[in-house]
Parts: sequence; C-alpha cells; structure tokens
Amino acid sequence: MVKCDGREDNDALFKASSEIRHNLVYDPGTMPKITVDGQVIDAKPGQMLLQACSEAGIHLPQYCYHPGLSIVASCRICLVEIEGIPKMVPSCQTPVRDGMTIHSKSPKAVANQKQVMEYLLINHPLDCPICDQAGECYLQDYSYQYGRSESRFEEDKAKKPKKDVGENIYLYSDRCIMCTRCVRFTREISGTSELFVDGRGHKEEIDIFPGRPINNKLAGNVVDLCPVGALLDKDFLFKQRVWLLKSAPSISPVDSGGENIFLDYNEGVIHRIKPRFNAEVNQWWISDDTRYSYKAVHSDKRLTQARRLQYGSQIATSYSKAVEEAGAGLRAVAAKEGEGSLYAVLSPMMACEEAWLLGTLLRSIDPQAMLISGPVPTAKEDEIFKNPQSGKQTFVIKAEKVPNAAGIRRVMAMLGGPTATWEELSANEKPELKKIKGGWITGGYLSDWQPAKSVLPKGFKVVQDILQSSLANSADVLLPAAAWAEKDGCWENYQGRIQPFTSAIAPVEGARREGDVYYTLLGRTGLYNAEVIRREMGDAFATVELPNHRAVEPAFEFAEL
Repeated sequence: MVKCDGREDNDALFKASSEIRHNLVYDPGTMPKITVDGQVIDAKPGQMLLQACSEAGIHLPQYCYHPGLSIVASCRICLVEIEGIPKMVPSCQTPVRDGMTIHSKSPKAVANQKQVMEYLLINHPLDCPICDQAGECYLQDYSYQYGRSESRFEEDKAKKPKKDVGENIYLYSDRCIMCTRCVRFTREISGTSELFVDGRGHKEEIDIFPGRPINNKLAGNVVDLCPVGALLDKDFLFKQRVWLLKSAPSISPVDSGGENIFLDYNEGVIHRIKPRFNAEVNQWWISDDTRYSYKAVHSDKRLTQARRLQYGSQIATSYSKAVEEAGAGLRAVAAKEGEGSLYAVLSPMMACEEAWLLGTLLRSIDPQAMLISGPVPTAKEDEIFKNPQSGKQTFVIKAEKVPNAAGIRRVMAMLGGPTATWEELSANEKPELKKIKGGWITGGYLSDWQPAKSVLPKGFKVVQDILQSSLANSADVLLPAAAWAEKDGCWENYQGRIQPFTSAIAPVEGARREGDVYYTLLGRTGLYNAEVIRREMGDAFATVELPNHRAVEPAFEFAEL
C-alpha cells in the first residue's frame, strides 16, 4: 500500500497499479485463468480482479470503484487475499495473473469487510427513514451482507451541515463516505472540477470552491454516482420511496444524441429520469436537460380537450367526433382541389412508426400529398466535454434539439412522393407547395415551437399537439396528443442508430396516442402497436427490439481516461 503522511495518496496508488499492469507480459492468444473462492474463472489480460469477478457473476463489495472513472482504491472494502502475497490487496486495482488463487470470503477478508463497515458507520446518521437513497443504498445493503449485527460505538456522532452545492443538488455531508466518485466525475468527465476534498482525517469533506456551484450540464450524474445518500437531487427530494417506483426503458427527447434512459414512475406520474448504460451512445451519463425533460409531460399547459371550428370559433367536442371531422375535412379538400392539395407536417418529435402511419394516411386520401419535415430547433454548436488531463472527449450534447429529425427524413424517403423541408415551406418557392390547401400538423415539442410568424398555408388545418399554443387555438380540428413518455415507438439519432422506447404512463385524460388516431382513420382494427408497424416498415426497423431487462450493462472494463 502506498501511503503519504498516514493517508493513502490516490495518485501514487494509481501510478503504482499502472506500473504493475505495464510490467505484466501476456500472450494475447491466452486467457488468464484465476481461482476465486474455489471457482475457476476466465479473465481478460489486463483486467482487474474486481472486473473479472463481476464478469463471472461473483460479487465483491465496492464503494469507490466505477467502470467509467479512474481507480483510486480508497474505500478498502474490496480487499481480498491472494495466495503468495502476504498482505491483502484491493481487487479493484490489482490486475489478474494466470494461476492466481483469490480468497474473498476467508476469515481475514471477512474481518476486513466488517471493520470497513464499522468505520464507515461510526459517524453516519441513522436517518434511513427520511433518506431518499433508502432502498438503493450500498451502506444499507453492505451493512446487512458484510457488517456487524450491532454497533460498538458509544460516543456522540460527529454532525456536519447540509450544503446547497448547486442549482439542483444538495450535499448531506454527514452521510458521505468519501468514495470521491463525485470529485472524479467533475475532474475526469465534465472537466469542470467544481468538487474537491477539503480537510483531512475525520474532518475530511466534499465541498465546492467558493463561488463555483456544481451547475454544469452534466451535474446531475453525481447524484447517480453517489453510493449513499450524500448527494441528492432537489427535484426528487422526499417525493417517493424508490421501492414503489417502476422503470420503463426510454430515449432522451431533448436532442439528437439518443441518450438511453429509464423513466421511473408510480401511479401515473414520472418522478425522475435515470441513465441507462449504452457503450456506443451515452455510456453511464445523461445531460441535465434530459434528466428534467419529463416535466413537460406533467405541465399545466397540456392540451386535454378536443376542439373543432364552428362559425369561426373553436368549441369543445368529443375525441371521436373530432377525429371524424379531421378525416372528413381532409377528404373534402382533396375532392375539391385535386391531387397535391394535402400536406402533413411530420414533427421530429414523432416516433418513426407514427410518421409512417400519418404519411400512409395522407397518401391514401391524396396520392400526391406533400410530406414536410417539421422544424428542427438548433443551438449554435455541440457542447463537448473533455477530460482536462488526457484531452479525451467524454460526452457530447448535440446542437440539434429534437430526437428524431434523422428518422423523419428516413421515413419520408421510404414513403417517396413529394417531400419538402420546413425551410422550403417557409420560403414557399417550390411550385408544389403553392397548391396545398389543407393538412395535418403534428407537434409534440417540449415547449412552444411555432415561430412568431406562421409559415403554414391558409386552409383546413388539423393540429395534433401536447401543449397550448397559438397554432392550437387556430386549428380547424384540435387533437390533444400523447407525450413521448406516454407511447411506444423508436427514434433515430444523429449516428443513424434506431432506438426504441416504451410508454411509462398512460396519456393524460383527454389525450390519445397519435398511432391510435391513425389506426382509426385508416380503418384498422385494434390499437396502435409499434412493434407490428416496425415489421410492416421493414428495412432497418424490422429488427429493432426493446431491451428486455434492466441489467443491460456489460462486464466492467478498465476506463482509460
């Protein structure tokens, strides 16, 4: 063990483990075999013991280790015995060697686990009943699995204050176990370094630099990283017990990055969004824009009443009557004005399956109907995060602020026929655009998307949207739609990767899923089924499947930062 003034020096430890890895020579054609508690397992050359055990399904306790961060071996609960080495070693920082024999349940290893748990709980407050982390807390789990049945500590616990460290984050210092995951994240992933370790020994605390709160665009990830209840999200504070929450796999609706997420919900309400691991897309992280995007789903500006135009004013009507009026109105325009008189604005917030159905519907009425891709709000440039030491890119927030612009373009190309972009509609220079007299406009954006000056042609308009707007108020037929979290489908991100998502909750009362509306107007029986539509679409969509379990993260690999 490398020590500095009685305290482990993390940089020295990391350097020492790197030298060990460098000095080991492996034959790439062979897989090291190690024995763990009597079980022989295969490992990969250069893997750490903890990673090899995790891959083989052998659980070793861990606090400070995370596969996306550097290895510091500071928590010491993962120490194991290795035959031939006199002292126990941290499994997270010890590389495998062919023929190793490891004992993680020997009397010595078990005694160490109990000692570490006892030390961590000396000053930890007994506030599990009010802690948001209760139910998914490493301290709770490990206290039961590896700790002592009762505390031997009789003195008063040291009390530390709660800190407001950012716009969305509280730090409960007395719960912190100094695993430094959060500190390493701000240094190695966000590259902003707001958090640091202040003090030494029993006075050691996580803190922020004066005047530098943790408000970067990835800040919420430190709450996910915290293995205990020290870092908490203000937005989720005291709202739900985690064992009451159900999870639905979904995709971020805020940009074209396609971040994989879980929607955690209960009784028809989404309470939080958590990252879902995907090595090729977002790894373990999500942006704060994604984390709080569910708020639009429960906005008090949601449309919940179908309306139709009567004598120049909108009146409330039943949803079924509004759908009938929409279909009849479009057919009347097509019959009067001829082919090429209808259009559909396909929002990049729609699922690909919905866009396919709407395009099919319009073309069934008017074979030359114009399909128009909806507006794509775009920032000036991508936001790129890098590791300051290595310069390696760690995360990107895309400038394109909608999830499915690429998918809409793909669907339009598959349907063929006349097409246009929103910019071409705005310019009104295409001869075909001058003929359109009636159409179907879809929204679904998380905020008001209609430009100040409308570019939509005059004539019969069916508007399908989730939030109140001037466009909704001017529609001939208004159909309240379902938000992305209330329906199934798939989106295509900027990489061309088609990813499915599933509904977490039912649509708000008074709204319907777009797919159900299109099914009705197309004369199909039953309800909208995204999987069935994907098979109909064929091509790249037929093989798209939802993840069927929560544990989608592969075996740990060493994070080269």
